[in-house]
Order: sequence, then C-alpha cells, then structure tokens
Amino acid sequence: MNKPVAGGTVDIPRRKLLQFAGASIALGGIGLKPGWAKADSDDDVLDVVIVGAGLAGLTAARSLFKAGCESFLVIEARNRVGGRTLNHDLGNGHISEAGGQWIGPGQTAVADLARELGVGTFPSYYQGDSVFLGGGGRMAMDLKGTLGADEAVAAKLSELSRDVPSGAPWESPRVAELDRMSVGEWLADQDVDFEKKLSLEGGVLISGGVMPAKMGLLHFLSMINSANCEYSQLDSMEHSAQETRFIGGSQLLSTRMAEQLGEKVRLSSPVRQIENWDKEVVTLRTDSGEVRARKVIMAIHPALCQQIEFAPQLPAARAALQRAWPGHSPMRKTAMVYARPFWREKGLNGHIAQIGGPVIWAYDNSPPNGEIGVINAFVRSAVLPSDPGQAERAQVEIYAQALGEEALSPLAYYDHDWGQDDPWTITCVSAIPPGFWSEHGKALRPPCGNLIWSGTETADIWAGYMDGAVRSGHRSALQVLNALRHVGRPA
Repeated sequence: MNKPVAGGTVDIPRRKLLQFAGASIALGGIGLKPGWAKADSDDDVLDVVIVGAGLAGLTAARSLFKAGCESFLVIEARNRVGGRTLNHDLGNGHISEAGGQWIGPGQTAVADLARELGVGTFPSYYQGDSVFLGGGGRMAMDLKGTLGADEAVAAKLSELSRDVPSGAPWESPRVAELDRMSVGEWLADQDVDFEKKLSLEGGVLISGGVMPAKMGLLHFLSMINSANCEYSQLDSMEHSAQETRFIGGSQLLSTRMAEQLGEKVRLSSPVRQIENWDKEVVTLRTDSGEVRARKVIMAIHPALCQQIEFAPQLPAARAALQRAWPGHSPMRKTAMVYARPFWREKGLNGHIAQIGGPVIWAYDNSPPNGEIGVINAFVRSAVLPSDPGQAERAQVEIYAQALGEEALSPLAYYDHDWGQDDPWTITCVSAIPPGFWSEHGKALRPPCGNLIWSGTETADIWAGYMDGAVRSGHRSALQVLNALRHVGRPA
C-alpha cells in the first residue's frame, strides 16, 4: 500500500493513475478528454482547486479525474484526509471510528463509492437488550432494533416531513409555521411520557449535536425527509441510518481516494486568503504557498469559511449565512476496548442510555466477528471530566453498572472531542436553529463568481451525513466541468 511522503502529499505511480482513470463515465459525456489540462500557455494556473480533503472534496477530485481533468489540486488544512471521519487505530488491524461511521437504506452514493474502492461493509450489532440507567436504577429491554421512540410522535414527525424538501427546507409551503419553533417546543405540545421523551431527545442530540430546544423543527423535518419521510429510518438501527458499518472504518474511504489521487492531494496547507474569486483567475494563499485556479470548489463546513479572508468580500447573503451558521455543536465520542464483547454472552447488545449522566448513548462498536469488544459512546463534555484518565474511570463505573463487573477491566480507552481536538473541525454536526433556513437558505448553494460550494451541508438529500458529502462532491465536480466548458475550455 502506498504511504504519505514528505511534504504532505500522497504519491502513486503515474501508470496507476492512468489505470484509475479507466473507461469514460457519465461525467465524461459533456465532452472532456484526457490531456486537456494544458490547453493554454499559462501552466501555473490550474483549472480547479478543491479546498478540503474530506469525503466531499476527494469525491469531487475523483470525479474530475475520471472525467479527464488532470489540472486540479486538493488542499487540506489538516495533516490527514477524511474530514469528519477519523479512525482510532486499536492495533492488530482493528479500528474504532471517532467521527461519522454508519450508512443505511437510501444512502446509495456512499455505498456505491465504497464498492468502487473495495471497502466492505458489515451490520451494526444490536441484538439483545439495551440498558437504561437513571436515579441509581437499571432497566434492560429489547428494543427490536429501534432506539425506543414513541411511535405516535414518530408518525407525526414523518407526516410533517413530507412538506419539507430535504434539499431546500426554506421552500416548504409551511415554512412560516415550522421554522419558527424548535423541536423541543414542538415536543412540549405532544402527549409523550417521560421515557419516550428521553428517547426522542437522545435521537435529536445524536443526529444534530444539541438538545431539542436548540434544533429547528424545520431542519429536523428536512433530515427525516431524506430518510424517505420515515422517522424510524433516521432514528433506529435496523433498516435505518445506523444499520451498516465499513470494514476498516469510514476514514478508509478517504484514505483510498487520496492514495489514488497521489500528488494531487496536498496536506497541512490551510487556506488563509482567497483573492479575485470574481475574476478569471482566483488566487489562494496557503501555509504551503500560493495557488492559482480558474475554479475553486469549497468543500468545507460553511462556518469554517469564516476563517478565510475573501477579497473582495463575499456577497452579503452568502457572508451572512456563514456568520450565522452554528459553528460549535460540541460532540465528544469515546471508545472503550475489551478483550472480547462479553456483554453479548449475557444477552445484552452493549447499548446504554443514561438519564442525567455523562453517557448520552453507548453502543457495541466491535469489529465484524467480535474478535475484540469495543463500546463507543456519545458523551456530555460538561458532565464527563476532560482529563482522559478521569473520564475513563467514570465511564468504566457506568459500564460496570450496565454490563457487569467485566467492564472494570478495559484494555484501552480513546477520547475525541471534536470541539477541542481539531482546530479545523469546529463542529462535527450542524445544529440548525429555528429561523435559520427562512433567512439564509437561498444563499446555501449558488456559486459566488468562481467559487462553488460543496460539503455535506449543501447536499440535496442526507445533508450532514457521509452520503450527503459524497453527493455534494459529485454535484460540485459536474458544476465545475460544465462551467469550464462554457468559458471556452475544451469542447
């Protein structure tokens, strides 16, 4: 396998790149051919620069290459690829995901990408009883592949979502009504018992990164709309968005794309300034030098764009969207490693929900054949100690109460706080508040001069998910190819 080389690039032989290009695909149908990169004498001007080497940016780059465009570069601020996907190396070929990790029904774009890259999948483990902790008590029950949401409330949310287009929630005929309230305010008007309400709150927190009081109802309904207007398909395990995992972890998708793209990927190169985005040639100033291009795909989080200086300033509507976009939805994820998934022997599935404690939701994240046992958890940073040693001890006690004394003897512990550990991931998920889409939605996707907006937040469906990132990458590549064709690049 090819490895990163000095200077922050990933290199493979050109013969391999040519093999990778393969036969013409649908994108090639607009008339682009291999070898068109040097159509003029200005060799230092690339046709495309892609900012961000997450799933969206690398998918866009891969699509460009397969369409015959070789005049591009992917620039990444971090010293790794993968964006909001990240694997913990547990040793002996095992991993645990610190970021996005699941796919499910309807998420065909990322599933197709995995097949093309030779990344296999396996089902999430949820057979057996889930454990609920609260008030010093413990209760175990089999939720049959669900997370325990109230069926009547779920049906109401599913029905409401039919009027909220996933890719343009601001175009809903009920936008004035639905975008004025939070999910929490809506739930307060429903007849839901305490336990079911906790389940719904947990689902919103895991999906959106905040409690229901801070999540806009319109936005949450747009997420459900992506899931075929079925709340259960968004917020369960079986037949749901959490149904399937990747063998080798989700970051492997980006790693393999970067290996194929070779020297087209430049790491440790944060973009500080973008000049002349309204002119024929755009200049990007990075920590590793200056780059010029005709088109720029911005495959990063909208709030992260605030860390870049644009000259001239962006149009007022786009600038306002970036300023208003929630820039910090704290999400902290831990992994506890054991010699084996001992809880399975007890008829437990490793799922733990804690009322009022630091563990929002823990779940079995063991490898495909259960060679070792791994419990991952979404935790409340404000309640769990920031010191990893203290955090481990606190969680071990919780897991022992839920799963048995064997939990007191872990082999390893991993802790990743996306709001603290990575300056280039200021938020893991986007918790869109009430009123946001009504005011800013129309500025989300329209290009600004030669800047084309990508990233999972811009996806027509499954926005915020890995599948949305892949879809946005395909879309932005096609936008660029069409734009280059219309300005006189190769016909």
